[in-house]
Amino acid sequence: MSTPSPTPLLDRVKTPDELRRLKPEQLRQLADELRQETISAVSVTGGHLGAGLGVVELTVALHYVFNTPDDRLIWDVGHQAYPHKILTGRRDRIRTLRQGGGLSGFTKRSESEYDPFGAAHSSTSISAGLGMAVARDLSGGKNNVVAVIGDGSMSAGMAYEAMNNAGAMNSRLVVILNDNDMSIAPPVGAMSAYLARLISGHTYQSIREIAKNIAHKLPKFFEERAMRAEEYARGMVTGGTMFEELGFFYVGPIDGHNLDHLLPVLTNVRDATNGPILVHVVTQKGKGYAPAEASADKYHGVVKFDVLTGTQVKAKSNAPAYTAVFGQSLVKEAQKDDKIVAITAAMPSGTGIDTFGKAFPERTFDVGIAEQHAVTFAAGLATEGYKPFCAIYSTFLQRGYDQVVHDVAIQGLPVRFAIDRAGLVGADGSTHAGAFDNAYLGCLPGFVIMAAADEADLVHMIATQVAINDAPSALRYPRGEGRGVEMPEFGVPLEIGKGRVLREGNKVALLSFGTRLGEALKAADELEAHGLSTTVADARFMKPLDIDLVLKLAREHQVLLTIEEGSIGGFGSHVLQALSDHGALDNGLRVRSMVLPDEFLDHDTPAAMYARAGLDAKAIVAKAFEALGKDIKAETSKLA
Repeated sequence: MSTPSPTPLLDRVKTPDELRRLKPEQLRQLADELRQETISAVSVTGGHLGAGLGVVELTVALHYVFNTPDDRLIWDVGHQAYPHKILTGRRDRIRTLRQGGGLSGFTKRSESEYDPFGAAHSSTSISAGLGMAVARDLSGGKNNVVAVIGDGSMSAGMAYEAMNNAGAMNSRLVVILNDNDMSIAPPVGAMSAYLARLISGHTYQSIREIAKNIAHKLPKFFEERAMRAEEYARGMVTGGTMFEELGFFYVGPIDGHNLDHLLPVLTNVRDATNGPILVHVVTQKGKGYAPAEASADKYHGVVKFDVLTGTQVKAKSNAPAYTAVFGQSLVKEAQKDDKIVAITAAMPSGTGIDTFGKAFPERTFDVGIAEQHAVTFAAGLATEGYKPFCAIYSTFLQRGYDQVVHDVAIQGLPVRFAIDRAGLVGADGSTHAGAFDNAYLGCLPGFVIMAAADEADLVHMIATQVAINDAPSALRYPRGEGRGVEMPEFGVPLEIGKGRVLREGNKVALLSFGTRLGEALKAADELEAHGLSTTVADARFMKPLDIDLVLKLAREHQVLLTIEEGSIGGFGSHVLQALSDHGALDNGLRVRSMVLPDEFLDHDTPAAMYARAGLDAKAIVAKAFEALGKDIKAETSKLA
């Protein structure tokens, strides 16, 4: 390697075409600078750090060898894409990551031509890449398509469906398997790199093709034996037999942090002409930043932190997080009931199942990134009398919807869905927002659907789910901290389908479903200040709906507002259906449903997102005035 340049190379590399003007021996310095820039940026913004640090060298090598953006580079999930963003014209905005109006924390087509496919949910890259490769073939193009997928994402069936299809179609596609679940062991050294370079090279592939042609001319018995011998000989050397069975030419494993290994292999792969190729690259998550390397999760997701110490800046609050309350409450219930089991799809800490797992490891099941399997696995447990709690984010449960319908709902199996991240989620933006579960579960017959208004209510609703043994149930709750209410020691099952009234009035009724209840109470205070007597009610259940409560509110008020953290077609639609069915819309009642707007909201702080969505206290007050035909500005000036 040459002596490092005193001038930062990263200052000279704004886009990949400038990167490709560097000499290979300069890339080590560039990678080191890129790693430091990534650490510095994420320390300011928070976000996904460990995955990006693990692919710094791979990112540099890919953009150096391949002619992006003409060559398509697809990052699965997008957690590891920050270094990619820095190298593709976005360094000047990298400290706006996940901030309102700033860069997305994931790849996004509208953000850059270097992001050919938007990501945030895992295991989509090979399918998307194959689609691009086939489109290229149909158009007579010559560009490369490269999909980078992590070993965790390979636990999802979609990745194998795509590989099986790619192997059968024989389109030219490069898949980089980023394996960061193991340390770089001796096999991933000089000999492994030499073999990978040899196997990926044109000479070896040509010899292999000649051998195949010769084998094809032999009697079938000898042809099959010859092909099988070659395949297993390569499998013994490289470990790629499984991928070969799927129709991929396997190369690896190689050290993903060694540019001297990466560059020649990727160059060989780029110049290959035959079918799909899988390159197995071994990396270390959190590489090059000691606090991340030492952390159990390799700093997968972080808030703002001190670069020197790695200490993360935690917001001070006395209110517990909903996720923590769920985990702790489920443990208490399981101490009383040995039929309770917990299931997560690769998100044990994100869902609170890690707490349950420490207390009951034999009753805890992490099935990997496989939401479809998680749902049907839970259904199987339920058939045998167990009480499965299937804890999956709202946005990820969408991936298992067919199984929810066919394997759970139609059979009426008592699977308990704990739906974390319901509503808007802030910095993770539209891809992780739990906007649709009210609508997509609410249309299913036989479901019991609840939403916790606060952390205390969550405790009682978990106990309620434990007691439901004749139907599937769903409990939704948001990301973040609760309202700091007094917490019960143990949960008490609620009466199914019954809401509660927290404040009595006679002019305006606010019927909340979920944690917008706090904003509804604030809105009621302001409405009262304007002389508008206001009732605040918490529905608690969307299915079965408290019809008596809904009709009472309709009879006794001029205005009824429903408020929820979900899309159109959810709670408000159920209330309107009930009012229509009972003729309660015929007496001049003014009803308004307050839901998330019919758009995908970009990332920001949760408070800013809810204000933009029109679901905060200010918007509730404005909606009440609108329904009454009053001018809120005029009324406010009178009050002043």
